[in-house]
Amino acid sequence: MELSPFDKQLLAAIEDGLPLEPMPYARVAERLGTTEQEVLDRLAGLQAKHVIRRFGVIVRHRELGYTANAMVVWDVPTPIVRKTGRCIADMPDVTLCYRRPRRPPVWPYNLFAMIHGRDRDAVLHRIDRITKLANLNGAPRAVLFSRRRFKQRGARYSPATRIEPQREPA
Repeated sequence: MELSPFDKQLLAAIEDGLPLEPMPYARVAERLGTTEQEVLDRLAGLQAKHVIRRFGVIVRHRELGYTANAMVVWDVPTPIVRKTGRCIADMPDVTLCYRRPRRPPVWPYNLFAMIHGRDRDAVLHRIDRITKLANLNGAPRAVLFSRRRFKQRGARYSPATRIEPQREPA
C-alpha cells in the first residue's frame, strides 16, 4: 500500500513508542507540526487499512518486580474454548490469552495464557485459581516457565529502522 509522506513520518514518530505523558498524541502532533486530532484521525485510518494491526502497551514486567512468568496451555474442548478463553482473558492475573490450533500428536493444547508474578509460587497459585474459576480442573494443561527474556518493542514500519530481535539479560 502506498503511504503519504505524512503517514510515513507519523509511523516513524511512533515506532519507538508514544511519549509517557498525559497527552502523548498532542506531543506527537507537535513534533510533526500538526494537530492532535489529525494524528488521531490518521492513526485510525492506518488501522482501518490494516497498516497498523495492533496498538498497545509493552509492559516490562521485571522492572516492576515480576520476575517469574509462565505460559499456561490447556486442551479445552472446541465447543467451549471461545467462552473459556474470554473468561480467562478477563481475569486480572492474565496479561495475554489466545487460541491456537492443536498440533497432534506432539501438541494437544489450544488455549494459551500468560501469567506474571513476583516468584514461581505466586504464579503457580494464580494458575490454580484461574484453572478453578474457568472450570478447567480436569483439562490437560502444561505450565511453561520462561528461562530468558527477549527484548520487546513495537512494530517497525520504515526499512531504515528495522533491526534483528535481541535478547535481554534474564
